[in-house]
Amino acid sequence: MAAGPAQGRRVFLNHLDSYCGRSIGEYLSRCVVGASLESIEEEEEKDENDSAAEVSSRSKEEVYQIVGTLSEPESTKPCFAEETYTVSSREELLSHLLECEIVLYNITEDANQIEEATWAASALHMEMEYFATPKLFILISTIMTWAKSKPPDPEDPEIPFTDEDYRRRKSHPNFMDHINAEKLILKLGKTNKHKFPTYVVASGHQYGAGEGVLHYFFKIGWLSETPAIPVFGDGNNFIPTIHVLDLAAVLQNIADHRPRSHYILAVDLSMHTLQELIKCISKNVGPGKIEMIPKEDAFLSKELTQMHLDMLLVNLRMESMFLKETFNIKWVAQAGLVENIEQIVNEYKQSRGLLPLKVCIHGPPGVGKSSIAEELCKHYKIHHIKINDVISETIANLEKIVAPKELDSDSVREEGESVEEEEGENIEAAHELLARIKERMEKNAGCLDDQYVVKFVKDKLKSMPCRNQGYILDGFPESYDQAKDLFNLESENEEEGIKGKIPKCDKLITPEFVISLSASDEFLINRIINLPERIVAGTRYTQDRFLQSLNLFRELNTDDKTVLNYFDELEIHPRFIDVAKFEDPENRFIVKEIIKEIGEPRNYGLTDAEKENLERKAAEDRLLKEAQEKAERERKEAEERAERMANWEEWNKHLEEVKRQEQELLEAQSLPLRNYLMKNVMPTLMQGINECCRIRPDDPVDFLAEYLFKNSTDIE
Repeated sequence: MAAGPAQGRRVFLNHLDSYCGRSIGEYLSRCVVGASLESIEEEEEKDENDSAAEVSSRSKEEVYQIVGTLSEPESTKPCFAEETYTVSSREELLSHLLECEIVLYNITEDANQIEEATWAASALHMEMEYFATPKLFILISTIMTWAKSKPPDPEDPEIPFTDEDYRRRKSHPNFMDHINAEKLILKLGKTNKHKFPTYVVASGHQYGAGEGVLHYFFKIGWLSETPAIPVFGDGNNFIPTIHVLDLAAVLQNIADHRPRSHYILAVDLSMHTLQELIKCISKNVGPGKIEMIPKEDAFLSKELTQMHLDMLLVNLRMESMFLKETFNIKWVAQAGLVENIEQIVNEYKQSRGLLPLKVCIHGPPGVGKSSIAEELCKHYKIHHIKINDVISETIANLEKIVAPKELDSDSVREEGESVEEEEGENIEAAHELLARIKERMEKNAGCLDDQYVVKFVKDKLKSMPCRNQGYILDGFPESYDQAKDLFNLESENEEEGIKGKIPKCDKLITPEFVISLSASDEFLINRIINLPERIVAGTRYTQDRFLQSLNLFRELNTDDKTVLNYFDELEIHPRFIDVAKFEDPENRFIVKEIIKEIGEPRNYGLTDAEKENLERKAAEDRLLKEAQEKAERERKEAEERAERMANWEEWNKHLEEVKRQEQELLEAQSLPLRNYLMKNVMPTLMQGINECCRIRPDDPVDFLAEYLFKNSTDIE
């Protein structure tokens, strides 16, 4: 065991951007070196006495300084990391490792890291004699290296494995590289336990802070797209687990304590089966039901790798005596996932940004609430709550419950042994409620009392889909009293009312945003008048019904106790939008304005099917665009070609005309010259030629020139 807290230690951890790496790195970056050496009582007392200023003023030398590599080179550096390395060579990596006092290698998520981990330990072992200070190497492995181990007591299979059984462990066939790495790391640490101690931590399946291998089931449940969550096989296999932050605390204890045992099981106290785990997830995130499917069908899922399936089908009972007896751990979830599910679900939603988006749209009839709500629901992928639909759905569900049904043994499995008793009670209660509803609707011309409407809406808002994704409440509540009955905490209504204080609201279902759409009566009446008859017929937008609804809305929103006053009291201040200001029949600008107010969606984004559809549509649009561009290019080329031909013909015509005009000009210009030649030159020239023919001089040309010169009338 270490003598005491050393000065700040530099810790290397691979893949700081992975699920496990991020959680461990962030946890250790907040840990004071040697803090786990104090007793829990001392630490709690110290935490109570420490002010926030004192905690924030701790120097970096007192806490672990985290450095390491990233699984994706383009990933951003985590905020808790001092440095991240993009390693181009083993020599460079070794130089970084030698700067650290503690080296952690996690091989539970990426089997490709096994080779690097064993190389790193071997390389450090070779440099051991040059260490200025001792170095600690911890390999974070998995309980899958125990998967095929024979039970400690074959006659009593309920006896769990403990840390002391590690020498008899037998690995799952697909995790042989993991167990070989474990053996090598332990062997290297035996050479010099003071200068280079090594530890292997066999981690249970990690969960919490975003979930690891169980994320598949959390996601299915959150999406609410299936009636039940699948369980592979019979689901009776026991799965050892540990909260990822408790695993980080185990590593902190090893770094501080340097225990004698070099192989440590990191599992919580739970011994839950796969069925129990998934049933708990389904109840708290999903539809509340599970469905047994053959193991072979699990391979059809694109999101589960072979490693995930091997881990989910493991069957091990394990107990870590060492953690309980030796280490000082402030457990996050010592009892396991099932006992801490509420906290785990909150961590899951917070870490993945899957917070429900709750919106209430208020406004007079005809202002466009439903069409705007529909567009917002498509954009944010949340649920559209319309009162008539909620009432119809509730009545249909009650009728389904009271109707005789055949139990199908192969269908969805329910929980508990007293299912039949509970169903009997449910059927009786449903019968009674349905009878009361029908009686009230008959007496009130098809309308239902507020108490029933509020109850149905409240149940709908508390349903898992609305709790997961959120909702848009369309035009309800209409009055202050309805809002109070719907959103106030039931247990505190009377007590708060007596004291005269503002009642506390149920934050689980109370909207986060209130959008109030406003418009004048004249604008609304003109809008309804201009609607086509086929849309208006049989709806509340007929003349009499619409004016009646509009008058009722105005009456409910003129005094001091309105729906908007209720939200103001809760400090949920409505955002007012004047619909008449937007010349926007399709509500595009209004929807954009509301989206700007609410912000980005809070969900998983596009599903695989939606991505495929978008990619296909993008490909089709691209091909269509290319075809249009090609057609446009060919059309332009044809036009240019025709234009060139037309220009060529026009140019040729102009050229012919120019030639003709030049010819005429030349002829016109040559006429005086011809007349002069005919009158003055030609007679003399003819005489000279005749004379030349008669005399026949030696040089006729010279003779003729001399003759013309002598006899020309122009020369005196």
